[in-house]
Amino acid sequence: MRHRKAGYKLGRTSAHREATLRNLAVALFEHGQITTTLPKAKALQPFAEKLITLAKRDDIHSRRIATSKLGSDRRAFSWLYLAKDASDDERAIVERQADSARQFFEIPDSDEVQRNRYGELRKAPRIVKHLFENVAPQYKDRDGGYTRIIRLGRWRIGDASELCLIQLVGHEDGPEIGGNLSQRRQTADKRTAFYENISKGWSKAAAAPATATATAEPESSDDAEEAKPSEG
Repeated sequence: MRHRKAGYKLGRTSAHREATLRNLAVALFEHGQITTTLPKAKALQPFAEKLITLAKRDDIHSRRIATSKLGSDRRAFSWLYLAKDASDDERAIVERQADSARQFFEIPDSDEVQRNRYGELRKAPRIVKHLFENVAPQYKDRDGGYTRIIRLGRWRIGDASELCLIQLVGHEDGPEIGGNLSQRRQTADKRTAFYENISKGWSKAAAAPATATATAEPESSDDAEEAKPSEG
């Protein structure tokens, strides 16, 4: 029994789970949104939001704590690297990812990411600096609730784990979210459409008698005189 044992295990040991959350948090701060399974997103949400709250302090002590929570001040945005002989397809992929991330925060130029002749990352921006300077300042007037989880209505092939999107809030007009509507939303939309049709029927029924009275032709004078009863 797991009495008084809060938190998500994720089927991992403590070290493996910690490494998973660190990698997910770095990916979230690099791209602004990531697609993952629902249990991982629910475990990541408090971890990432605490880092943003810590970054809002913007002092040396907070930077050291954030570095400790992330394991190290690792280099980020390695996906921005473009080789000199990169193909058009590779450039299109990087540009598409960059356009998606720009809707959440400022990202560095591709020239700031460099690799040596062995393909190893030689130069790249640091994730802690990006967190403190680009991500946290957007939420200086917001007390918590920096991320949201959106169910996509899709399930992963293999183990059928439910997939969801976790993203930074404040950019609701950003990337379009695909997926099916929730059952509650579908029921509400059907109910709204049903009552709209009923109200239209009521309005037509109420307007019908008035229209019939207004459009009825008056009886002619000859017919009216014939209809009068004879006196005597």
